[in-house]
Formats: sequence, structure tokens, C-alpha cells
Amino acid sequence: MYRDNTKVIKIGDRVIGGGNPVLIQSMTNTRTEDAKATIEQIRRLEEAGCDIVRVTVPTIEAAKAIREIKANVSIPVVGDIHFDHKMALAAIENGVDKIRINPGNIGGKDNLKAVVDAAKERDIPIRVGVNSGSLEKELVEKYNGVTAKGIVESALDKVHMIESFGYDNIVVSIKSSDVLMSIDAHREIAPVCPYPLHVGITESGTLHSGNIKSAVGIGVILSQGIGDTIRVSLTGDPVEEVISARLILKSLGLRSGGIDVVSCPTCGRTKIDLISLANDVEKLVAGYDLDIKVAVMGCVVNGPGEAKEADIGIAGGINEGLLIKKGEIIRKVPEKELLATLKSELDNWE
Repeated sequence: MYRDNTKVIKIGDRVIGGGNPVLIQSMTNTRTEDAKATIEQIRRLEEAGCDIVRVTVPTIEAAKAIREIKANVSIPVVGDIHFDHKMALAAIENGVDKIRINPGNIGGKDNLKAVVDAAKERDIPIRVGVNSGSLEKELVEKYNGVTAKGIVESALDKVHMIESFGYDNIVVSIKSSDVLMSIDAHREIAPVCPYPLHVGITESGTLHSGNIKSAVGIGVILSQGIGDTIRVSLTGDPVEEVISARLILKSLGLRSGGIDVVSCPTCGRTKIDLISLANDVEKLVAGYDLDIKVAVMGCVVNGPGEAKEADIGIAGGINEGLLIKKGEIIRKVPEKELLATLKSELDNWE
């Protein structure tokens, strides 16, 4: 497991690397200058299970807002910096827990050294971010296009820049919107990079397509023992990113807690509105901190058998349904009472 051997990095009161649990990140889409709106969104992200949040810092006003934001949220705040090193310095001055920069576009070696020195003084990590879309022209020419090898070389060059100033409090991010390129790049960098890796598929798309790309790409990378923190990048409400990230981690056995809902696909035997019922169950269980599996089945013929690996399940029939525990039928209930019956069981779960 590569993640067991990466350097331990502290971000606020959280740690990544060295075999610590893979943490979930997201990014706000509010104007950071609007501290109230940003705080409200971060609190929603916290409730969804976000561990670390990133905010953009394009102006001095945004940097100053970080102080108020941090005072009103409970997860670490990362400042996202592009081009202007003064924004990085201002974010650090206002108490940001980590900064994300591309050392290649921060305005030269002197500016980079100023940022590194400020980060060193506060002992906050620097996330080195390289995307396939911003790959240097010389590397594109060297590798005859944008390639995984080029992305890795670019990232390691940036890491060496920071190390040259005597600092190794570093997190590395290499991202592409191309799933296979992302997988190849992480395979390439993992054996030679001692720092924690932030994994994601950049610009992955909308809720539907973005989730599929992210689940495939992030899932493959994590399954190979690579990756210390993840972000599912979606065009939409960032809360959806956190929900998706949790499901990816749970599916890989990298996170426990929370109810896992399984439901069967509909077929000609289905006599109830299974789609609506499954969606209602998924909304219902979000409010419970139980580490169990709940099954939602569409017929009473195969329901008990299909639900036998679940802790509890419901299966629908014609105007009635079954309550099932560990594959055993507990009782029949009217169809309209299935959801309420499940809720009562969860309320009294021991």
C-alpha cells in the first residue's frame, strides 16, 4: 500500500498520509468574499461528511474573509491560489490551514520563495497542483502531447522547487479529465513520491457523467493503494461531491459508518413503485448514524433471499410488503406502511 508509506501531513486538526484514513474534500462555489454564504455552504458540507474544504482566493477581500470563515466552521480551510502570490501570502496571514498553488504560475522563483517562507513560518502545508490542461509547452513537445508521464514530470519538478527552499510539508495533486490518463499518472508517481496524494478526476462533468468518471477513476486509483485524500469534482451542488466520495470510500472498504442502501433493479415481477420507495429510503437513512445495510426489494418472491446479506430489508408485493431481518421474514405490513415500518425499526435499532 503506497498510502501507508507517504509522509504524514497535518491540515488544521486533520491528518493525511502514513496510512491514516482517506479524507474527503470539496470546494465551495460561493464568492469567498461573501463570508456568510460561504460559511452556510461549508456547514452543509460538514453535515454531509466533508473533512476538508477549499475556497478560492482571487482577491484580498476573499483572503480577509478567511478569518471570519474559519471562526465559524469546524473543518480545515484550504486557500486556492492562481497566479498572484500576494493572494497566497494574504491567505496565510488570515489563518488558512493549507494553500493550493501551481509553483509554475505563481510569478517566478522569488515569489514562490516568499510563499514557501510564509508557509514554513506558520507550518502549513502546500498542495502542489498540476492539471493536464496546464501542462508546460516543453513537456507537451517532449512527450508528443499531453501524457501521464508529462503530468508526473511537471508535478515532481514543482515539488523539487519547494524542496529547494528547505520545505517538505507538501501534498501533491495530479489531475486530468481523462480517466485512463489519471490512472496511469498515479501509477507512475506513487512509487517515487513520498508525499500524500490528493486524487480526483478534474472537470469530470455533471452529476450523472461526473459521478461515473469519478467512481471509475478514483476507485481504480484507491484500489491500488494509492491516494490519501479525494475530491469528486462535479458541476453542481458541492454537497453531492461529498455524498459521492463517501460512497466511493465505503464501496472500497475504506470508510465505515452510515447506512448502506441496496435495492434491486425493477423487473416485470415488481408490483410496487420501487423507484420512489428506494429513493425515499435513501433520504430516510441519511439521518441515521448506523453502520448497517438496508435492502429495498421489489417483490416478495426473491426479496427475502436477495436481502439475506442485509441487516434489515423491505420487499413489496401486491398491496402489501414484508419486513425482513437477516433474510428472515418478520412480518407482513400494508404497502403504504413499508417506509414507516422501516423507520420505526431504525429508530429502535440496537
